[in-house]
Amino acid sequence: MEEFVIFIEGNVDHPLTIDPSVWIFDERKVDLTTYFTEERIVEDKDEAYTKAISAQWDKEIIEGSAPPNPNSNDNKIQYNKEELTTGSFGMPLAPFLQNVKPNQDVREVLVEQEGGTIQTIPLSEAMEMVAGFSKEGKPLIETGPIHLYYGDGRNREEPITHVRKLVLK
Repeated sequence: MEEFVIFIEGNVDHPLTIDPSVWIFDERKVDLTTYFTEERIVEDKDEAYTKAISAQWDKEIIEGSAPPNPNSNDNKIQYNKEELTTGSFGMPLAPFLQNVKPNQDVREVLVEQEGGTIQTIPLSEAMEMVAGFSKEGKPLIETGPIHLYYGDGRNREEPITHVRKLVLK
């Protein structure tokens, strides 16, 4: 079997090698059957964090603080097995593009596909993209390891397939 990883490299501080098969358990994954049709509310991360911390603070002031219970199911992530084995999922690309720490002069992302095909996408548009990694519960073995979808979904019927590498220039 071919390598089932993708590389993010180029004019960056920290190149990445990513195995998309582990994303199935990542809480950031999105359902590709509804992602492009549902209305998304963009929330300021700092504001959301402040609200969550404030709520926790208020709760502890009113109710007191309890030590964590290792036998509790509160800290365990629950998965719907049927959803994981039948769903089509993607991962927002922005966190990975941010984690490589692109240099200031990076303006575009070269998408290298199997067979040497290269597509150029502006960095601002790449930050909105979603990397599909599962279709109907199966990894994208034949056409993957990932498919790239524009953030507005304009290519959801014909995503960029056979993606092997993203090079930031």
